Amino acid sequence: MLRHRNLAVLGAGKIGEALIRGMLESEIIERENIIATAKHQRRLDYLAEHYGVKTTLNNALAVEQAELVLLSVKPQTMREVVEEIAPVVTPRHLLISVAASVPTSFIESLLPVEVPVVRAMPNTPCVIRAGMTVLCRGRYATEAHLQLARSLFDAVGRTMILDEGHMDAVTGLSASGPAFIYIIIESLAEAGVKVGLARDVATELAAQTTLGAAKMVLITNEHPAKLKDAVTTPAGCTIDGILELEEGGLRVTLIKAVVKATERARCLFPNGGAK
Repeated sequence: MLRHRNLAVLGAGKIGEALIRGMLESEIIERENIIATAKHQRRLDYLAEHYGVKTTLNNALAVEQAELVLLSVKPQTMREVVEEIAPVVTPRHLLISVAASVPTSFIESLLPVEVPVVRAMPNTPCVIRAGMTVLCRGRYATEAHLQLARSLFDAVGRTMILDEGHMDAVTGLSASGPAFIYIIIESLAEAGVKVGLARDVATELAAQTTLGAAKMVLITNEHPAKLKDAVTTPAGCTIDGILELEEGGLRVTLIKAVVKATERARCLFPNGGAK
Protein backbone atom coordinates (compact mmCIF):
# COMPACT_ATOMS: atom_id res chain seq x y z
CA MET A 1 0.00 0.00 0.00
CA LEU A 2 2.90 2.35 0.77
CA ARG A 3 5.71 0.90 -1.30
CA HIS A 4 5.43 3.35 -4.19
CA ARG A 5 4.44 6.39 -2.14
CA ASN A 6 6.61 9.16 -0.75
CA LEU A 7 6.41 10.05 2.93
CA ALA A 8 7.52 13.26 4.64
CA VAL A 9 8.06 13.01 8.40
CA LEU A 10 7.96 16.54 9.79
CA GLY A 11 9.61 16.71 13.19
CA ALA A 12 11.21 13.27 13.29
CA GLY A 13 11.53 12.80 17.05
CA LYS A 14 10.97 9.56 18.97
CA ILE A 15 7.59 8.73 17.44
CA GLY A 16 8.63 9.82 13.96
CA GLU A 17 11.81 7.77 14.19
CA ALA A 18 9.88 4.78 15.53
CA LEU A 19 7.55 4.90 12.53
CA ILE A 20 10.46 5.20 10.12
CA ARG A 21 12.18 2.20 11.69
CA GLY A 22 8.98 0.15 11.85
CA MET A 23 8.05 0.79 8.24
CA LEU A 24 11.54 -0.05 7.01
CA GLU A 25 11.72 -3.23 9.09
CA SER A 26 8.28 -4.23 7.82
CA GLU A 27 9.42 -3.46 4.27
CA ILE A 28 6.22 -1.57 3.47
CA ILE A 29 8.08 1.44 2.10
CA GLU A 30 11.48 2.04 0.54
CA ARG A 31 13.99 4.19 2.45
CA GLU A 32 14.55 6.39 -0.60
CA ASN A 33 10.84 7.29 -0.46
CA ILE A 34 11.12 8.81 3.02
CA ILE A 35 12.23 12.37 3.74
CA ALA A 36 12.53 13.57 7.34
CA THR A 37 12.80 17.02 8.85
CA ALA A 38 14.02 18.28 12.21
CA LYS A 39 15.08 21.56 13.77
CA HIS A 40 18.75 20.62 14.05
CA GLN A 41 21.18 19.31 11.44
CA ARG A 42 22.72 16.92 13.96
CA ARG A 43 19.40 15.11 14.26
CA LEU A 44 19.08 14.89 10.49
CA ASP A 45 22.60 13.51 10.19
CA TYR A 46 21.68 10.80 12.69
CA LEU A 47 18.54 9.82 10.77
CA ALA A 48 20.37 9.73 7.46
CA GLU A 49 23.19 7.63 8.90
CA HIS A 50 21.00 5.12 10.75
CA TYR A 51 18.11 4.73 8.29
CA GLY A 52 19.38 5.95 4.93
CA VAL A 53 16.46 8.35 4.48
CA LYS A 54 16.57 11.75 2.84
CA THR A 55 16.58 14.75 5.16
CA THR A 56 16.06 18.50 5.07
CA LEU A 57 15.62 21.38 7.49
CA ASN A 58 12.89 22.79 5.22
CA ASN A 59 9.40 21.45 5.96
CA ALA A 60 7.85 22.88 2.81
CA LEU A 61 10.53 21.29 0.64
CA ALA A 62 9.84 17.92 2.24
CA VAL A 63 6.10 18.24 1.62
CA GLU A 64 6.68 19.07 -2.03
CA GLN A 65 8.44 15.72 -2.42
CA ALA A 66 5.75 13.60 -0.75
CA GLU A 67 2.10 12.58 -0.91
CA LEU A 68 1.91 11.45 2.72
CA VAL A 69 2.86 13.97 5.40
CA LEU A 70 3.32 12.90 9.02
CA LEU A 71 2.97 15.88 11.35
CA SER A 72 5.08 14.62 14.25
CA VAL A 73 5.31 17.96 16.05
CA LYS A 74 4.30 19.30 19.45
CA PRO A 75 0.78 20.73 19.82
CA GLN A 76 2.13 24.21 20.54
CA THR A 77 4.09 24.29 17.27
CA MET A 78 1.37 22.82 15.05
CA ARG A 79 0.09 26.22 13.86
CA GLU A 80 3.58 27.36 12.88
CA VAL A 81 4.38 24.18 10.97
CA VAL A 82 1.05 23.98 9.13
CA GLU A 83 1.24 27.64 8.14
CA GLU A 84 4.76 27.00 6.85
CA ILE A 85 3.67 24.15 4.59
CA ALA A 86 0.23 25.51 3.64
CA PRO A 87 1.41 27.17 0.39
CA VAL A 88 2.63 23.84 -1.01
CA VAL A 89 -0.09 21.53 0.32
CA THR A 90 -2.61 20.30 -2.26
CA PRO A 91 -5.64 17.98 -2.15
CA ARG A 92 -3.38 15.15 -3.33
CA HIS A 93 -1.62 15.20 0.04
CA LEU A 94 -2.71 13.22 3.08
CA LEU A 95 -1.75 14.89 6.37
CA ILE A 96 -1.42 12.61 9.38
CA SER A 97 -1.10 14.33 12.75
CA VAL A 98 0.22 12.64 15.89
CA ALA A 99 0.05 15.80 18.02
CA ALA A 100 -1.96 15.27 21.19
CA SER A 101 -5.19 17.24 21.54
CA VAL A 102 -5.00 19.00 18.16
CA PRO A 103 -8.32 18.48 16.31
CA THR A 104 -8.40 17.78 12.60
CA SER A 105 -10.63 20.82 12.14
CA PHE A 106 -7.84 23.10 13.38
CA ILE A 107 -5.37 21.78 10.82
CA GLU A 108 -7.99 21.98 8.07
CA SER A 109 -8.75 25.60 8.98
CA LEU A 110 -5.15 26.64 8.32
CA LEU A 111 -5.06 25.24 4.79
CA PRO A 112 -6.27 27.16 1.72
CA VAL A 113 -7.65 24.01 0.06
CA GLU A 114 -9.67 20.99 1.16
CA VAL A 115 -7.00 18.52 2.26
CA PRO A 116 -7.61 15.11 3.86
CA VAL A 117 -6.38 15.00 7.45
CA VAL A 118 -6.13 11.96 9.71
CA ARG A 119 -5.43 12.25 13.42
CA ALA A 120 -3.52 9.50 15.20
CA MET A 121 -2.62 8.95 18.85
CA PRO A 122 0.23 6.44 19.20
CA ASN A 123 2.09 5.59 22.39
CA THR A 124 5.77 5.18 23.16
CA PRO A 125 5.97 1.37 22.85
CA CYS A 126 5.84 2.11 19.13
CA VAL A 127 9.62 2.37 19.40
CA ILE A 128 9.78 -1.43 19.86
CA ARG A 129 6.88 -2.11 17.46
CA ALA A 130 4.54 -2.90 20.37
CA GLY A 131 2.53 0.31 20.33
CA MET A 132 -1.17 1.07 20.41
CA THR A 133 -2.41 3.71 17.98
CA VAL A 134 -5.94 5.04 17.63
CA LEU A 135 -6.90 6.91 14.46
CA CYS A 136 -9.78 9.08 13.29
CA ARG A 137 -10.42 11.03 10.11
CA GLY A 138 -11.15 14.65 9.45
CA ARG A 139 -13.82 16.27 7.30
CA TYR A 140 -12.16 15.68 3.92
CA ALA A 141 -10.54 12.30 4.55
CA THR A 142 -12.17 9.21 3.07
CA GLU A 143 -12.18 5.67 4.38
CA ALA A 144 -9.36 4.94 1.93
CA HIS A 145 -7.29 7.77 3.44
CA LEU A 146 -7.94 6.39 6.91
CA GLN A 147 -6.83 2.89 5.95
CA LEU A 148 -3.74 4.26 4.22
CA ALA A 149 -2.76 6.11 7.39
CA ARG A 150 -3.53 3.03 9.45
CA SER A 151 -1.05 1.00 7.42
CA LEU A 152 1.77 3.24 8.70
CA PHE A 153 0.94 2.49 12.32
CA ASP A 154 0.26 -1.21 11.71
CA ALA A 155 4.03 -1.40 11.21
CA VAL A 156 4.67 -0.42 14.84
CA GLY A 157 1.93 -2.23 16.77
CA ARG A 158 -1.83 -2.56 17.04
CA THR A 159 -4.29 -0.02 15.64
CA MET A 160 -7.90 0.96 16.21
CA ILE A 161 -10.36 3.38 14.56
CA LEU A 162 -12.57 5.59 16.75
CA ASP A 163 -14.55 8.80 16.43
CA GLU A 164 -12.55 11.96 17.07
CA GLY A 165 -14.59 12.75 20.16
CA HIS A 166 -12.83 9.89 21.95
CA MET A 167 -9.27 11.01 21.21
CA ASP A 168 -8.61 12.89 24.45
CA ALA A 169 -9.76 9.83 26.39
CA VAL A 170 -7.39 7.75 24.27
CA THR A 171 -4.59 10.14 25.21
CA GLY A 172 -5.42 9.71 28.89
CA LEU A 173 -5.55 5.91 28.69
CA SER A 174 -3.23 4.49 26.05
CA ALA A 175 -0.83 7.39 25.46
CA SER A 176 -0.30 8.12 29.17
CA GLY A 177 -0.90 4.51 30.16
CA PRO A 178 2.65 3.20 29.68
CA ALA A 179 3.85 5.54 32.43
CA PHE A 180 1.19 4.18 34.77
CA ILE A 181 2.19 0.61 33.93
CA TYR A 182 5.87 1.38 34.52
CA ILE A 183 4.97 2.50 38.04
CA ILE A 184 3.12 -0.77 38.60
CA ILE A 185 6.08 -2.79 37.28
CA GLU A 186 8.48 -0.79 39.42
CA SER A 187 6.29 -1.35 42.48
CA LEU A 188 6.07 -5.09 41.84
CA ALA A 189 9.83 -5.22 41.48
CA GLU A 190 10.30 -3.29 44.74
CA ALA A 191 7.99 -5.81 46.38
CA GLY A 192 10.15 -8.61 45.04
CA VAL A 193 13.21 -6.99 46.58
CA LYS A 194 11.31 -6.62 49.85
CA VAL A 195 10.63 -10.36 49.99
CA GLY A 196 14.21 -11.30 49.18
CA LEU A 197 14.72 -11.31 45.40
CA ALA A 198 17.63 -9.64 43.64
CA ARG A 199 16.56 -6.43 41.93
CA ASP A 200 17.32 -7.60 38.38
CA VAL A 201 15.43 -10.84 38.99
CA ALA A 202 12.48 -9.00 40.52
CA THR A 203 12.32 -6.51 37.65
CA GLU A 204 12.34 -9.23 35.00
CA LEU A 205 9.67 -11.20 36.85
CA ALA A 206 7.49 -8.10 37.21
CA ALA A 207 7.89 -7.02 33.58
CA GLN A 208 7.30 -10.46 32.08
CA THR A 209 4.32 -11.05 34.37
CA THR A 210 2.80 -7.77 33.18
CA LEU A 211 3.50 -8.62 29.54
CA GLY A 212 2.06 -12.12 29.89
CA ALA A 213 -1.09 -10.87 31.62
CA ALA A 214 -1.62 -8.28 28.87
CA LYS A 215 -1.23 -10.94 26.17
CA MET A 216 -3.75 -13.17 27.97
CA VAL A 217 -6.34 -10.39 27.75
CA LEU A 218 -5.63 -9.68 24.07
CA ILE A 219 -5.34 -13.28 22.87
CA THR A 220 -8.14 -14.93 24.87
CA ASN A 221 -10.58 -11.99 24.62
CA GLU A 222 -11.69 -12.90 28.12
CA HIS A 223 -12.74 -10.20 30.57
CA PRO A 224 -9.83 -9.29 32.86
CA ALA A 225 -11.99 -10.11 35.89
CA LYS A 226 -12.50 -13.67 34.64
CA LEU A 227 -8.77 -14.12 34.09
CA LYS A 228 -8.12 -12.72 37.56
CA ASP A 229 -10.58 -15.18 39.08
CA ALA A 230 -8.83 -18.07 37.32
CA VAL A 231 -5.65 -17.23 39.26
CA THR A 232 -7.46 -16.73 42.55
CA THR A 233 -8.00 -20.02 44.40
CA PRO A 234 -10.03 -20.28 47.61
CA ALA A 235 -7.97 -19.45 50.71
CA GLY A 236 -4.90 -18.99 48.50
CA CYS A 237 -2.16 -16.39 48.58
CA THR A 238 -3.49 -14.43 45.56
CA ILE A 239 -6.77 -13.45 47.22
CA ASP A 240 -4.86 -12.09 50.21
CA GLY A 241 -2.79 -9.96 47.85
CA ILE A 242 -5.90 -8.75 46.02
CA LEU A 243 -7.46 -7.75 49.33
CA GLU A 244 -4.44 -5.54 50.04
CA LEU A 245 -4.74 -3.93 46.59
CA GLU A 246 -8.43 -3.21 47.11
CA GLU A 247 -7.88 -1.82 50.59
CA GLY A 248 -5.09 0.38 49.21
CA GLY A 249 -7.39 1.81 46.57
CA LEU A 250 -5.35 0.74 43.54
CA ARG A 251 -8.38 0.36 41.30
CA VAL A 252 -9.84 3.78 42.15
CA THR A 253 -6.42 5.44 41.93
CA LEU A 254 -5.83 4.11 38.41
CA ILE A 255 -9.27 5.25 37.30
CA LYS A 256 -8.63 8.71 38.72
CA ALA A 257 -5.22 8.85 37.01
CA VAL A 258 -6.76 8.20 33.59
CA VAL A 259 -9.55 10.71 34.22
CA LYS A 260 -7.05 13.37 35.29
CA ALA A 261 -4.80 12.70 32.28
CA THR A 262 -7.82 12.93 29.99
CA GLU A 263 -8.84 16.24 31.52
CA ARG A 264 -5.31 17.52 31.01
CA ALA A 265 -5.37 16.41 27.38
CA ARG A 266 -8.47 18.53 26.84
CA CYS A 267 -6.52 21.56 28.08
CA LEU A 268 -3.34 21.03 26.06
CA PHE A 269 -4.57 22.97 23.06
CA PRO A 270 -6.48 25.99 24.37
CA ASN A 271 -7.79 28.69 22.03
CA GLY A 272 -6.96 26.67 18.94
CA GLY A 273 -3.23 27.03 19.43
CA ALA A 274 -3.41 30.81 19.19
CA LYS A 275 -0.11 32.61 19.47
